[in-house]
Amino acid sequence: MISQLVFAILLLGAGYYFYLNAAKIYRNIKLGKKIDRFDNPSERLKTMLLVAFGQKKMFKKPIPALLHLLVYVGFCIINIEMIEILIDGIFGTHRILSFLGDLYAILIGSFEILAFAVLISCLIFLIRRNILKVNRLNQAELNKWPKTDANLILIVEILLMTAFLMMNAADYKLQQLGVAGYHTVGSFPISSHLFAMLPDNSSSLISIERFCWWFHIIGVLAFLNYLPFSKHLHIILAFPNTYFSKLEPKGKFENMPAVTAEVKSMLDPSIPPPIGEVSRFGVKDVQDLTWKNLLDAYTCTECGRCTAACPANITGKLLSPRKIMMDTRSRLDEVGKNIDANKSFIDDSKTLLDTYIRREEIWACTSCNACVEQCPVNINPLEIIMGIRQYIVMEESQAPSTINNMLSNLENNGAPWKYAQADRANWSQQ
Repeated sequence: MISQLVFAILLLGAGYYFYLNAAKIYRNIKLGKKIDRFDNPSERLKTMLLVAFGQKKMFKKPIPALLHLLVYVGFCIINIEMIEILIDGIFGTHRILSFLGDLYAILIGSFEILAFAVLISCLIFLIRRNILKVNRLNQAELNKWPKTDANLILIVEILLMTAFLMMNAADYKLQQLGVAGYHTVGSFPISSHLFAMLPDNSSSLISIERFCWWFHIIGVLAFLNYLPFSKHLHIILAFPNTYFSKLEPKGKFENMPAVTAEVKSMLDPSIPPPIGEVSRFGVKDVQDLTWKNLLDAYTCTECGRCTAACPANITGKLLSPRKIMMDTRSRLDEVGKNIDANKSFIDDSKTLLDTYIRREEIWACTSCNACVEQCPVNINPLEIIMGIRQYIVMEESQAPSTINNMLSNLENNGAPWKYAQADRANWSQQ
C-alpha cells in the first residue's frame, strides 16, 4: 500500500505541475494578435499527417531523419507500456496485461527492439553533436544552455531505455528462477542477452527489477515536466503547429490590414476610412506578433536546418533564422514571468527588437524563404523578420540608406532605380 500511495502522489503531482506550466505556455501564446488559421480543415489535417506524423520534410537529410524516426517511433510506442505501468503502480499488480498471452509476448519483444534502436540512435546523436561536431549543431547561439539541453535529453533517453531493458532482464531471470509473483510471460529478445550480467540471488534481482521500474516511471514523469522548459516541447507542439501552418504559397506576403483599409479609403471616397487608431505598425515586441508566430517560437527544435540553408548566414552575415526563433521564445518567456510577478505586463524597458534581435540581423535577410522551406515543422522565421522591418520603416523611418534610396525612387520614378520613367528604355539603344 505504501508503494501504491507513493506512486499515486508522484503521478498526481507530476500531472498537476505539468498542467500549471502548460497553462502558462498557452497563456503566453495567446498574448499574440489574432489570426485566422481555422480554414480548410481537410488540407490542414493532411499537412499535419504528412509533416508532423509522417516527418516528410525531415527526409531531406536521410541519415539524421532515419535516426530521428527510430527515436520518435520507438519512444511513442514504448510509452504504450506506460498503460501497464500505471495500472500496476495504482493497483499493486505486476505485468497486469500478461493475460494477452502471445500478443503480450509480441508487444514486449517489439518494445525491446525499439528501445535498443532508440538507445543506439541517441548515442549516434551524441557523437554527432560532441565528437563529429556537425556545424549546424555547434553554432554560437547554441552555446551554454541550448547545448546542455540537447545533450541532457539524449542522456536521459539513453538512461530510460537502459533502465527498461535492465528491468526486463531482471524480470526474465526471476521468471527463470521461478520466484513467486514473476510468472513466465513475455518475449525478451534484447534483455535476455543481459542475463549473464545479473546476479543469481533472487532478492538482489528483485531489488534491481524494482529500482529500474521506479527509475523508469520517475524518469518519464520528470521528462514530462522538463518539456515546458526545453526545446523538446516540439514533440507535443509539432502537431498543432503544422496543422495551423500557412497554406498559401511561401512567397506570398500578407498586406497589413490597417494600411490596406487606409489606402482603399484614399482611392475610393465611397469607402469609409478605418475606425480607430492602429497601436503600432509592424513588430517591436512579442505582443505585436500573431499567436501563430509565438506558437512557432515554442515549437522550434533548434535543429539548425533553417540556418544551414540561409544564404546570409552562409556568407558570414549575422542572421541566423534559428536564433530569431530562440530569441522570440526567450523574450516571450520573459514577458510571461513579468505577468506572473505583476498580474499584468509592466514595461521593463526591453523589447524583442534591439534587446534580443539586432537590426543588422534583420536587414541581412534576403527574404528567399529557404528557412521556411527547410523547417521540418513548418516554422516561419521570415514573418517575424518582415514584421520587425515594417516597424523600423513605418514607425521609426530608420531603414538603411540603400533601402531609403529605393523607396524614394519608387515614389518619384515608379521604379527602384534613379532613372526617370521617360529614360527607362534607353538601355535598348546602346
